Amino acid sequence: MTTTLITGATKGLGYETARRLVAAGHTVYIGARDAARGQRAAAELGARTVQLDVTDDASVLAAAKTVEADGGLDVLVNNAGIAIELGSDGEPVGAPDVTADLMRETFDTNVFGVVRVLHAFLPLLRRSSAPAVVNVSSALGSLGRMADQATHQHAYRGVAYPASKAAVNMVTVQYAKAFPEIRINAVEPGYTNTDINGRRGGQSVEQGAEIIVRMAQVGTDGPTGTYVDIDGPLVW
Repeated sequence: MTTTLITGATKGLGYETARRLVAAGHTVYIGARDAARGQRAAAELGARTVQLDVTDDASVLAAAKTVEADGGLDVLVNNAGIAIELGSDGEPVGAPDVTADLMRETFDTNVFGVVRVLHAFLPLLRRSSAPAVVNVSSALGSLGRMADQATHQHAYRGVAYPASKAAVNMVTVQYAKAFPEIRINAVEPGYTNTDINGRRGGQSVEQGAEIIVRMAQVGTDGPTGTYVDIDGPLVW
């Protein structure tokens, strides 16, 4: 039986990924900052839950101890994320107006949160016979796409969110090199209709979760250190 933890899994892509992996036979932990919401989601899906705030060291360490006591972990999906860079006009805060405080708050969840969780759960993953990590990134984290005028990402003017996802991509590469026995990959789910973008995404959570679910089940012979969407590798 494969045991999987998904951070930020009470709604959106995390919830749908949990639903799909439960259906595939995984024992799934719903990582939830709000314990009550986690309990509700777990009851709906036939999953387990663990209180986990990725911005809080004590919360993350307590979650790791809980999962370890229950038997360990095989797959980690770092899904929790925020996008708080919309200004009063509804547009992303660009380079002229972005502040260090905005960058710091974004990075605390999207980047430092990933590192906190990885650091705490690596001992458990290294004991697994088929460990995998999926870091949910974004095409906005691709330097190539953001710099290419032929892509729609080029038009995005926000700074904090793309920078945080570019950092997640680098974290993915460096961890994959350091731990070759663990399949560690970054994925781009696509512009999905979720709360993080004000439900303006052009595809369903079922479509967006597909690549996350796929990479959560890569097995020991699967790729590692990659950055992919549903159609294949992305330019870094």
